[in-house]
Amino acid sequence: MEKMVEHMLKFFLIFNLSFMFINPVLGQIRNDQEKEISTDSTSIVVLNEEINYPGKPLIMSLILPGAGQFYNKSPFWKTASFLGVEIGSVLAWNYYQKEAEKKKDAYQEFADQNWTLNNWVTNRFTPPTHMHESQGWNNFEALTKLTGTHDMKLIISGDLANELNLTRVSSDSLDAHPEWFYSGDIVVVRDRHFYENIGKYDQFVGGWEDASTAWYWEEKDVGDSTEIVIKTPMKQNFIDQRFESNRMLSAAKYSITVLMFNHVLSGIESVWSNQKNANSIKNQQSSKRQTDLGLVYDPSAKLGVGGLKLSVYF
Repeated sequence: MEKMVEHMLKFFLIFNLSFMFINPVLGQIRNDQEKEISTDSTSIVVLNEEINYPGKPLIMSLILPGAGQFYNKSPFWKTASFLGVEIGSVLAWNYYQKEAEKKKDAYQEFADQNWTLNNWVTNRFTPPTHMHESQGWNNFEALTKLTGTHDMKLIISGDLANELNLTRVSSDSLDAHPEWFYSGDIVVVRDRHFYENIGKYDQFVGGWEDASTAWYWEEKDVGDSTEIVIKTPMKQNFIDQRFESNRMLSAAKYSITVLMFNHVLSGIESVWSNQKNANSIKNQQSSKRQTDLGLVYDPSAKLGVGGLKLSVYF
């Protein structure tokens, strides 16, 4: 009987020693910090609560949406949703930005081929005979002069530049000095304002290739009044192309807006989920207490048992 008890105590002691080595490993997996208070016969293990840093998932989500959700071990659909919106927004921005640039190049090339300074000056001083709905060219003040609400930049070169001691002038100057244009030493600056002007303002209609034979006017409702707009088929084509380019550009800007909001929403959600999980774990720990009773090994003792070990887990 005594031998049986001795064997049982040895078995229990071996099991207890094994548990003592395995338990710290399990504690590391749980990310718990253990603090052991020992006496000659009793050991009490106190588990300190893991420190939670909600700022970590916030920063992760602000850098890459979905990363904070992954860190919080949230349901996979949350990580996939934020990451999917991120990838989709980037791809959309890239697509619409490229489409806007392609359409911009297309309408600028169309304008370069079909709007000339020569047409503009010629139609100003030699008005077209074409009429539209009993109205002639000279019936519209914007078509009878080169000056108006807007102007273009002109570059002067050659002998004219030496004579005037100028390199740049406004297109308004040609109304009083058309000979400057006929000298062949003046070219128009085709910048952003140029492409905007030839599509928006009536005073530049005469520069289109089909202005002398196909110009027309139409009424445009501007709210409390009606405005007369003068166009040509080529000008309308240019306006449509430019509208499509601007529409693509607006879509690209919208994609960037979605991208930014996705970062912010992912960050807010990651902090909210982190705090929710932390509170849930805290409540579970406060309502659960674990104890363990074991033997303390003592090689000097007859049976190798030096006392009892009581472990309390909070």
